[in-house]
Amino acid sequence: MSTPSEMRVTVARGDASNPSEMEFTVPVEANQTVLDVVTWIQQHADPTLSYRFACRVGMCGSCAMMVNGEPRWTCRTHVSRVLDGDRLVLAPLRNLPVIKDLVVDMNPFFDAWQRADAVHRPSRARADGVAAVNPESRPRIAADAAIECINCAVCYAACDTVAGNPDYLGPAALQRAWTLINDERHSDPAATLDAVTGTDGCLNCHSIGSCSHYCPVELRPLDAIAGLKRQVVRRALGKRLPCD
Repeated sequence: MSTPSEMRVTVARGDASNPSEMEFTVPVEANQTVLDVVTWIQQHADPTLSYRFACRVGMCGSCAMMVNGEPRWTCRTHVSRVLDGDRLVLAPLRNLPVIKDLVVDMNPFFDAWQRADAVHRPSRARADGVAAVNPESRPRIAADAAIECINCAVCYAACDTVAGNPDYLGPAALQRAWTLINDERHSDPAATLDAVTGTDGCLNCHSIGSCSHYCPVELRPLDAIAGLKRQVVRRALGKRLPCD
């Protein structure tokens, strides 16, 4: 099938109180990303279009949005992979309040990190020596496997549990809690587990796995959430933390 020379791009406009859509005709270029398409629209068709981006090379995650109904980093998504015939549909990330057009309010996402107690509290003072960490220990391996999250909120947008329960902490916050519980330098893993054990925490996860499926850096939040669930059971049985 030949590639069309032009594409029809439907873009969400406005905010939650006044949503609308606009369609643009955009030329198809070689090696074109979805972010290139949005930039072309803003520069050549409608300078009032609002969207976020920064690095353009898949480092910051700020350009994430819904592309044909799926959450993606637009800077690393080539049009050739997602074009449906000659159609492309762009919308703001799901599960977050819309500020304007393709820009969402990230506060609920980051508020969840606070509620998950996802803050490292060191077990040593500044004057103490650096803690020796065994990189081959099971807790360290578990922490390392989940530590590269860059807060793009793609997993949060993909999560059907968040869609049904906006108070649910979400995959990224729970994954961060998992890294802390497995970090021997974190002074209070029990408090972190307390924060993620309620009905809005890890036990509310339905284990669908969209978070892991869509993570742009191939992390596996579902594995981290499963680990938290196991820790809840271990503690109920009187086992020590952290251990997995």
